[in-house]
Amino acid sequence: MDHHPAAARLTEAATSAVQQHGSGNMLRIVLIVMILGCVLTAWFLLRGYKQKDD
Repeated sequence: MDHHPAAARLTEAATSAVQQHGSGNMLRIVLIVMILGCVLTAWFLLRGYKQKDD
């Protein structure tokens, strides 16, 4: 399995954030990303149901 430097940097940054500020900030970041992901997924899926009046 190949290791990606970007993934390693992201993991290192997340670990550093947890060590410096506790798990509260990390949990907030995860929740915000999850909510934004759900909103973008819903928008992407629902835009296909738009009715066109041609």
